[in-house]
Amino acid sequence: MILEGKVALVTGSTSGIGLAIARAFAAEGAKVMLNGFGDPAQIETIRSELGAGYDAADLSDPSQIEQMVRHCTDELGSPDILVNNAGIQHVSPVETFPPEKWDAILAINLSAVFHTTRLTITAMKQKGWGRIINTASAHSLIASPNKSAYVAAKHGVAGFTKAVALEAAKEGVTANCISPGYVWTTLVENQIPDTMKARNLTREQVVNDVLLAAQPTKRFVTSEEVAAFALFLCRDEAGSITGANLSMDGGWTAA
Repeated sequence: MILEGKVALVTGSTSGIGLAIARAFAAEGAKVMLNGFGDPAQIETIRSELGAGYDAADLSDPSQIEQMVRHCTDELGSPDILVNNAGIQHVSPVETFPPEKWDAILAINLSAVFHTTRLTITAMKQKGWGRIINTASAHSLIASPNKSAYVAAKHGVAGFTKAVALEAAKEGVTANCISPGYVWTTLVENQIPDTMKARNLTREQVVNDVLLAAQPTKRFVTSEEVAAFALFLCRDEAGSITGANLSMDGGWTAA
């Protein structure tokens, strides 16, 4: 098992992409610290299934992020692998975009990536090995209307990742973004009603004419595909991949 003895902290891992990554890492021997919201009984089932730890930190609060990293370190060991996957979304034209939604999206989708990284990278450097994997988005490369905060945050994640990669390049620590296209997750499903309202479209039109219109494959990326990519980035053979924004979008950004 390629991750035997490694500790992985995966944010936003109680569902969707994060959960798929946590499962893939655990299957390869990693000790996993889960994080995210959801039904407590379901989270406990997942935690038990994976033999994982769990921390309910609200990633909009830096003090809770600090507590989460301490919890992980005390219970499992300092993270060798950090996956910043937690994210939220809101769809609205910029002139009516609620400022509190802007602040929340920037806090969770961008600032939390800074806080988790600053709190874990020193131990990785000291070990001479580490993997920082940030779930970005095709929206880290291109824009869509009515998603100004999300696009700004994901562009920020891409730039931040490059800077961290350069800082850690000689110390065995890599930092990369995976930028999926549309993955069928709760985050995507929940934005459909807002997009219907913003664009005056039916649900079917949003799925086919908005979400999948940009992806030449005409299918959603799967969480398991993203997880397999994240697992590859943890292999020693991926040690020269750093500072990269790796598209996984069914050809969306090829045009």
